[in-house]
Formats: sequence, C-alpha cells, structure tokens
Amino acid sequence: MHQLSGQDASFLYFETPRTPMHIGAIMIYDPSSVDGGKQGFKDILRAIESRLQLSRSFREKVVHVPFNLDHPYWVEDRHFDLEYHVRHIRLPEPGDWRQLCIQAARLHSRALDLTRPLWEFTVVEGLDAVPGLPRGSYAIVLKIHHACIDGMSGVDLVEAIHDLEPVPAEVAKTRPWTGENEPNPLELMFRAQMNNITQPFRFAEVLARTIPALGRLGQGFAERRFEQPRVQPPRTRFNKPVSGHCVVEGRRFDLQEVREIKGAVPNATINDAVLTIVGGALRIYLEEKLELPDESLIAMAPISVRSEDQKNTMGNQVAAMNVALGTDIGDPLERLRQVHDAAAASKAMTRAVGAKLMTDYSQFIPSTTAALAARLYTEYRLADRVNLPFNCVVTNVPGPQFPLYSAGARLVTQFGMGPIYDGMGLMFPVFSYCGYIMISLTACREMMPDPAFFGQCLDRSFTELKDATGARTERA
Repeated sequence: MHQLSGQDASFLYFETPRTPMHIGAIMIYDPSSVDGGKQGFKDILRAIESRLQLSRSFREKVVHVPFNLDHPYWVEDRHFDLEYHVRHIRLPEPGDWRQLCIQAARLHSRALDLTRPLWEFTVVEGLDAVPGLPRGSYAIVLKIHHACIDGMSGVDLVEAIHDLEPVPAEVAKTRPWTGENEPNPLELMFRAQMNNITQPFRFAEVLARTIPALGRLGQGFAERRFEQPRVQPPRTRFNKPVSGHCVVEGRRFDLQEVREIKGAVPNATINDAVLTIVGGALRIYLEEKLELPDESLIAMAPISVRSEDQKNTMGNQVAAMNVALGTDIGDPLERLRQVHDAAAASKAMTRAVGAKLMTDYSQFIPSTTAALAARLYTEYRLADRVNLPFNCVVTNVPGPQFPLYSAGARLVTQFGMGPIYDGMGLMFPVFSYCGYIMISLTACREMMPDPAFFGQCLDRSFTELKDATGARTERA
C-alpha cells in the first residue's frame, strides 16, 4: 500500500460524470508479423496477462481515507479480473477512420470504475477501410486514469506490453497473484493524523527552496529575460463548461519534415513547430466560424520533472508552462518565430523558479479543501465566470523511432486522447514514433461538432508552414 501524491489525487477530486480524468491512446497494429499472419483475441489477452507484473498500475486500486482527511492510497486488488479490463468489439462495415474515431470517442467519454484498477483496453477490429493500414489491422483503445500516470510514465506503461522483436520476449514468472487486504478506516485515519503532524516540517523544506527561487525570478524580470505572463487569455468556444461527450481526431506528419520546418528559425525545437501547427489550425478553424480573437490563444504545455532514477515509476511528476500560439499572426513563418520566442521566455521563467518546486506545493493543499474546491468549481459552473490562464493543452510525448511489437503484432501508429474539463474543452496529445509525429485532439462534442474539418485545418496549417519555411523533405 502506498499513498497518492497531492498532484495524483487532484485528478480524482476533479472527476465528475461529465469530466472523466483518464488519458488514452488509439494504438493500431499490423498482425502480418504474427506467426500465421492472424491475431486472436485470446492471444492478445495472454500476452497482456504475461506482462501485468511489469507495471504496478495494472493491479492497484484506490482506497479513500474517511471524510477525505488525507489523500487516497493505492492497494493491490485481491479480486483483480483481467477479462473485465480487456474488451473486444468490431466496427461495422466499411470500418473507416471516422468510424474508429467515433468509437474511440464514445469509449473515452465513459468514466472508469473507480472501485477497480483504473485502466481498460478495448480491442477494435474491422479497420479495413482506414487508409494506409495493412488489411487485417486492429486497434487497441487504451484508457488509464491520470491519477496513475502522466505522459512520460505512460510511455513506460506502453513499453511494458511491447517488445523490440515480433517474437515476444520471455518474462520471468512470479508467484500467483494474491493482492492485499484493504486497510480498515481506523488505520487510514491514524495514518492521516501522522501525516498532518509531519506536514509542517516538509513545508519548511520546500519553503527554504522557494526563497532563492523568488530571487532568481526577480532578477530575471529586472534583466528582461522574460515578461509577466498573461493571466487572461481570450475567451473562446472551448473555454466553457463541457458536456459529457467528446470527439477525437488526429493527423500524422513526417517527423523529418517537422525537423526541416523548425530549422527555419535558429534554436527552434520540434515542440515549437508542433505548437505553431496547432496555432495555425486553430486560427483557420476559428476564422471559419467568424470567432477568431484579436489576441493569441494560450496553450498550457506540461513539462516532465521526472529524474532519470524515477524513469519507471508511476504517478504524475509534471509542471507546466504557458505559451502563446500565435493565432493572431497570419504569416506561418512569423508565427513560428513568435512561438519560439514565447516558449523560450516561458522556459526561462520555469527554470528560474524550478519546475519541480511548482509541483511540490501541491502536496500541501489539504485533501478536504482540494476535493471541496473541485466540487464547487463544477457544481456552480464557475467556468462560465472565471477564465483559466490557458485556452487548451498541448502535451508532446516523444516516442521510440524503431518498431514495437505487442503479442507479435507490429505497432503501426498511435494517436493520443486526453481529459477535457470545465473551462478547457480542447486538448492536443502529440506522439512521435518510427519517423512520424501524430497530432491528435480531444474536444467537447458541443464545442467542436465537426472534428473532421479540424483535421483538415491541421493538414492545411502544416502545409502552409512547410511552404513558408521552404521545407522540402518528403518520405520516399
């Protein structure tokens, strides 16, 4: 048994029937590399079962402290049932890309059962009309609660069920699963009391690191290395209370072409290019709706603070920076320059404060206060009155540039899905894998009733940026 951090627990506190707080992915596989060229559901089930011991999150469930006196605990589930967590469906003919996205969005809109380990895999067959996929391909739609993982630990979880070769590697067998007994309420309340006693000492340690950070921040402002961040971004259709239904869409771009694009601006990064593509797509989309604000939209970009020795640990270890997306700039190359400058300034400010220091303070928000604040924000629809400091989230998770295999089937591509919530109804998960970069979106269905059109906006934004920067690289 081990306790959730304050940051992990916050995703449980913010969960409502309309706003499930899980992240996900659409992972598409080609079974032609399997012996016999055909993959059975039971083969997939056995392969996942053989890897369960490689990640704690697979078989741990949440136990809450009475009256929310402290953050919840992870407990090994004695009644773990693999067949509950791994499901199987098939798309009706023709089985095209929009059908897959619609089905993934339906699955993603449903909350996980919070009394069980917080993940689900759904095997989806019938993808023969999806362009560019080998015949017989299937998808796994993954859902795992954000309380379990962030983007980087999500990569570690995906690695646990994949191999580098079509023939699955042997995994050492462990003792039969038994789980552990749930702690009784009195034990949990005693632990909460002990944590409250030691809390002031932990706070003093974080406060001691805060004082020099404030000095570095003040010096940065004095030297004009960064500016005061804008706390009131323009209000858009995406910044209202969300419905309980989402849409999913995604596009795949050549990673080398993105490298060529970012090379047009000195010191620009791939992430700068991705933010610019997203900014251009939002500009095109909102112009079409006659809703483009005069000021730039702001994206929140998570930053991993996971150290190398924490690489295989679960949970959330992220800070964040806000970046203007340049939606107010028509010229794509100038937009890239502005995004790079804004991102560089935001990174400088984050370094001055210390990204990990930002997350440490979440440990000291009382659990009762955090849970009550989350409930009030939702019940009183405060998103109608209060602006968040960003319009959307863009999270970029680099992946391996070599093929992965699961149960012998080759991973062809993957698209991300993320949580949306009141005040932030648009999220862009970004993955890179095997020479491509995939920009996906998850949005409230009422805010974006036409996700396929937004996919076209992403294509157009990429093409315009590529033409403006003179990138000519093309995949053979």
